[in-house]
Amino acid sequence: MEATVFNPIQLHLLQMFSRLSSEQELKELQQVLSDYYFKKVEQRAAEICKKKGWTQESLEAMSNEHFRTPYK
Repeated sequence: MEATVFNPIQLHLLQMFSRLSSEQELKELQQVLSDYYFKKVEQRAAEICKKKGWTQESLEAMSNEHFRTPYK
C-alpha cells in the first residue's frame, strides 16, 4: 500500500481541523475559507476586466449575446 504524502499546506490544514471541537467551528472555518477564495476570484475577475477594457455595461451586453456554435 502506498503512503499518502502531504505537502506543508495540507499538513497545516489538518492540524487546524484537528483542533475544531464543534460542528459550528467547522462551519465558521469553512466560511472563512470560502470568503478567502471568493475574494481571490473577484480580484482576478477585476484584473481581467481591466486588462480587456470591459465595463459593467459591456459585460451586461455580452451576457445577452449568443455565443453557441451553430450545428448543421
